[in-house]
Order: sequence, then C-alpha cells, then structure tokens
Amino acid sequence: MEATSSIKEVLAKRIAGEIILSSDPGRTLRKWRKILNTTQTRLAKKLDIFPSVISDYENGRRTPGTRFIRRFVLALISINVEEGGRFLQEFSRLAITPSDAIIDVREFPASVEGWRIAEVVKGVPVACENLLQRHIYGYTVLDSIQFIQSLSRSDAYIVFGTTTERALIFTNVSTGRSPMVAVRVHPLKPKMIILHGPERVDALAVRLAEVEQIPLILSRMSSIDMLVIALNKLYQSMLSRTPTH
Repeated sequence: MEATSSIKEVLAKRIAGEIILSSDPGRTLRKWRKILNTTQTRLAKKLDIFPSVISDYENGRRTPGTRFIRRFVLALISINVEEGGRFLQEFSRLAITPSDAIIDVREFPASVEGWRIAEVVKGVPVACENLLQRHIYGYTVLDSIQFIQSLSRSDAYIVFGTTTERALIFTNVSTGRSPMVAVRVHPLKPKMIILHGPERVDALAVRLAEVEQIPLILSRMSSIDMLVIALNKLYQSMLSRTPTH
C-alpha cells in the first residue's frame, strides 16, 4: 500500500513538532532516524551533506534550525518510501479511532532500557530477563479484556503508536495466557510485555514469551491507576530532563 500525501504530511508534522519542542533536539533527531531505520550515511547522502554533519546535530555540536529540521524530516520519509514504505503503512493505521481498550499511549523523547521500565512498575521478570537492556521508545497501557474482545487484527495496529519498539502493558489480566496468545498471532511484536493483575503467570504465557524472545514482566503495582501514574512520572521526567551536552 502506497502512503498518501496526507499521511506523509501528518507524520512529518509530528516528527518536526517533537524535534522543535524537545529540550534535547539532537537526541530526538537520533531517535527518529533509528525509528525509521536508516543510517547516518544513508541520510547524509539524501541530504547531500557529510555524515559527520548528521553526527554533529545528533550529539549537540550543532543546533538544528527549522530549515534543517524540515529537510531532515522529509529525507527520512523519502528514504522510508524508497525502501518500501513499511513504517508509513503502519503509521497510516493510526487514523483508526482509538479503542476503549487503550488506557494510555506515550512516546518517549529518547529511548529507555527495558530494565528501567520494569523497575518503575515494580516488575518481576518471568521470561527473557537477559533482554531487558533493549531500548524502548514508548509504551501502551491496555485493558486486556477489552483488547481481546473488541480489537480486530487490523485495529490492533493502533496499540503500537508510532513504533513497535515499545512496551505493551496489559491490565486486568487473570493468568497472562490470552494476551500472550494475542501477541503470538499478531504480525507486529512489541519489545517488552508487562502484565498487571495475576498473582502468577501461566506457564504457557511464559513459554510463548520465550519463543518470541520478548521480555515478560509481572507488575506488582497496587492498582492500575498507580501503574499509569508511575509510567507517566517516568515520561514527564524525561520531558523535563535538561540536555546532557
């Protein structure tokens, strides 16, 4: 499916807006380059500049102006289209009206290692603990019952926000089996799954997580509200973080 001009425009505005509002625009530039899966060399060639210039912007040695941001964003999208447009196709599904299954969706301004998210939600690893160093770029909190009952296969794309490099957090879970089966059959896979509700996680859920090589975490937060608040505090702390350069 070829991405329409309107979808490209929406995505371009979203990326550009996030870069402009970021307290660390260099890290946000790097974040989106990685999300759209291109190298500094490939991007530099598209922009007709040296890769070292991209590196300077990403590491804070240069400050991006609006003209550069516009060229940067359009180049990223153009490269994605040239390589098949997969990200644009996934992003286009965000036009679907959000389901009641979705409690909260956030995109981090920079990546967070999985172990940090596990700590925030008082998580106990039950599968693939060795993969918690993965970089996570966002999270989606879901009501597992609503998710399984009301979301169709195509609608489920919306839970991934702008990237699959994220944590899916299922609430109102009884054993963990149903959410893991749903993840197993869906073509898109998250980088981390957190379950909230059960005392113990079903053995099949653990096995499915191991087969998919997805870290599976059991949250011990006292309530869904406290879980959402804890995650939001992490998100807000990242937004207010002062630049490191």
